[in-house]
Amino acid sequence: MDRGYERERFESLSIKRSVAKKFKKYCKTISRSQSMTLLLMLDFFRDNGISPEESLGPNLMASELRIMKRINAVIAIMRDMEKTQTKPTAAMILSLFEESAPNEKPLILEKKSTEVKPLKYTERQDEN
Repeated sequence: MDRGYERERFESLSIKRSVAKKFKKYCKTISRSQSMTLLLMLDFFRDNGISPEESLGPNLMASELRIMKRINAVIAIMRDMEKTQTKPTAAMILSLFEESAPNEKPLILEKKSTEVKPLKYTERQDEN
């Protein structure tokens, strides 16, 4: 049974035998009931604004053209971001690191003190 349509009654449609055979075969290939297959087909045509009498060529070409324009716009935005944000920022960071590398002087200078040797105990006694 089809979900959500269990309580609905069946109606009959008059279609040619050859068309009915093709439709039944198609329903088996997509593993759906005949009602659900027909409903899916109708929803597809309605949602996509496609008429079975029209060729898909112009509609697909227009869609492809719109998609290509959006892709080109995204590429242009990314290139602009790279030029205005990424490269200057990377250059500034690189210059900071290059300037800090040569200045490797010690921050705290040690005072050089003159060492005074302490007198040993034995030497002090000799002096007196």
